[in-house]
Amino acid sequence: MTGGRATSPAADLDAERVARVELARLFEPSNASVTQLLRRMSGIELMARLRADPTAEASLRQSASSARLPALDAVRDLERAARAGIRFVIPGDREWPRQVDRLGHCARADRTDWAPWGLWVRGPMRLDELAGSVAVVGSRSGTTYGLNLAATLAAELVRAGHPVVSGGAFGVDAAAHRGALAAGGRTVAVLACGVDRAYPSGNEELLKQIRCEGAIVSEAPPGCAPMRHRFLTRNRLIAAVTRGTVVVEAALRSGALNTAGWAAAIDRPVMGVPGPVTSAASQGVHELIRSGAASLVCRADDVREVIGEVGAFLPAPLRGPEQPRDALDDAQRLVLDAVPAERGAAAEFVARTAGMALTHTRTCLEDLARLGFVEFGESGWRLTSLALR
Repeated sequence: MTGGRATSPAADLDAERVARVELARLFEPSNASVTQLLRRMSGIELMARLRADPTAEASLRQSASSARLPALDAVRDLERAARAGIRFVIPGDREWPRQVDRLGHCARADRTDWAPWGLWVRGPMRLDELAGSVAVVGSRSGTTYGLNLAATLAAELVRAGHPVVSGGAFGVDAAAHRGALAAGGRTVAVLACGVDRAYPSGNEELLKQIRCEGAIVSEAPPGCAPMRHRFLTRNRLIAAVTRGTVVVEAALRSGALNTAGWAAAIDRPVMGVPGPVTSAASQGVHELIRSGAASLVCRADDVREVIGEVGAFLPAPLRGPEQPRDALDDAQRLVLDAVPAERGAAAEFVARTAGMALTHTRTCLEDLARLGFVEFGESGWRLTSLALR
């Protein structure tokens, strides 16, 4: 209530948004104590308590940045962000990607609640359009094989209607983003710094294109620098906002494996693309597949089968190109194998070689001649060029 009049739901949501921006300026977005407190109270109530006494909440005493309190101006932060085309999306907004709420019930021994408080977004793509998206992640120093495969896989996925999400880094991440954009699809980069910063700077043009056609997302407020711990917490968002995670190339120690671990912790499918068995860049992926932690995938149809409802998408099995001989029955194949390639032979010779009755052999020879596999000349039956393919 304000002045004896009930506030509107939109006003309440805006007030909560302001409070959560303030919390994001005071604490790291991955702060476990704040996350737990936000389960029990609103951001508005928590900020009121902190303003009254920064040490009132015992769980926050070690991490509270009380010196920052007087300088907080979340309304100004939101106005500056809006001028830069940046919005702050929180639970309760229509755009909120509800699939990330699964992080509030993850299966990790060190932490069971990693739900985000809010997400900064820059770009036209809405976060609630990511329900069917796929994460494509991998090594920052990908091989030519891995980069080409990541780009191709991303292009195939967006053509099939699945937005591609990655981390905007060098290597496989950048290849996946570029593949999606080249195919005219949508892609989202989740960063470990503010969405107003281009990191890595070498991908500035790529990130600019992503924010023009897709979206840049981060938990860190605008202006925040990338830090090592933010990359690890960023990975959980990549896993949570998508329906499944594909690891293209990853060594035994790789941030991409961290993303795969988060996907597994919230019961999302993990998939791995195999590489050469001698490649160190693929050893982490191979271990995921060998241990059963990841399904082996080689193409977009394999991914679609894994992330879809049971039986919803069944790709056609892969087969080699059809050969003319494929249409022959067993008897015709047997007779064809008995016909000489160079010199002609009588039907009796072919029948003996094939171990078949003469009448049946002659019938098969006539069928094979009609199909173009054999021909009859002065010296008898012989193979044509079609049979030699």
